[in-house]
Amino acid sequence: MILIDESEKLLLAAAQNDATPITDSIAPGSIAEGIQKSDSIAHTVIDSLHNLQLTDLKDVVTGQNTLFKDALSGLLDLTIAFIPKLLGCILVLWVGFKLIKLLKKALTKLLDKREAESTLKGFLTSLVDVMMKVMLIIMAMDIIGIKATSFIAILGAAGLAIGMALQGTLQNFAGGVILLLLRPFKVGDYIECGSYKGYVKEIRIFHTMIRPFNGRIIIVPNSELATKSLINHTKDSVIRLDVVASVAYGSDLDKVRDVIQKVVDDDPLILKDPIPKFCVSDLNNSSVDWSLWLWTTVDDYWTVWMRIRENIYKAFNDNGISIPFPQIDVHLQSKE
Repeated sequence: MILIDESEKLLLAAAQNDATPITDSIAPGSIAEGIQKSDSIAHTVIDSLHNLQLTDLKDVVTGQNTLFKDALSGLLDLTIAFIPKLLGCILVLWVGFKLIKLLKKALTKLLDKREAESTLKGFLTSLVDVMMKVMLIIMAMDIIGIKATSFIAILGAAGLAIGMALQGTLQNFAGGVILLLLRPFKVGDYIECGSYKGYVKEIRIFHTMIRPFNGRIIIVPNSELATKSLINHTKDSVIRLDVVASVAYGSDLDKVRDVIQKVVDDDPLILKDPIPKFCVSDLNNSSVDWSLWLWTTVDDYWTVWMRIRENIYKAFNDNGISIPFPQIDVHLQSKE
């Protein structure tokens, strides 16, 4: 007598195409369960092959399938629409870079004509070049359909934040650009602005260095020099020297005039055009004051300034003209 278990019965039934075994009676993990799963997958694949139409496969291969055809058509339309934009973008970039190059050359010539500092020329040309190229790239992005609104907003916000943080520095920078472009003074000029006075030693982007007579260096922010009134004593090549000469009361004024005229004529650094002028300008308590308006070149100004008073003093002494000094007359009365 042959003994078989329930699993072997199910296998025999499946092999003989008997009735479908009851799945509830299959032990989990048994050989019968594996055979059942394999049989189910095979049936599924066979059903799929029976349902597959050869015409559908042909349509996919030849491109006649509706979904595939629509995708190809959309891609073709997108490519056709993008090519003109791409060509326009390339044309704009090519023309833009050419114009930027010409603009840089024009700016360089303008700065050379105004005799701007080399530091300013290099900085401004680089700044203009970068800004114009950024604007050109943003324009090209917009042509091909890339919206640069968000990018511009980010740049604007960043620029605003940087501007607020560097407000004072940017004011000095703007002042430096104005000074170097408009040139109200140059290196070597003697200027006076508020309490600062001296010769301009160096003009930089953010500040100007002034050297007074004591040899020290004064560093003045450019924003102050660009926004406040200043005096440029050496802007023109010819400058007037004002001198006051005093004589005592009772002096012969005609003689004094002749002596002063001779001192002025004998000095070769005093210009004859404009004509030197002098006259009695004030009657003080103990002196008669003469004002002399003498013209000389900027280079000779301090030389004339240092020696003209000495020459006048010597001429007055040689001609017996009294030089006044403060005095008080005291009258004493005796009591009887």
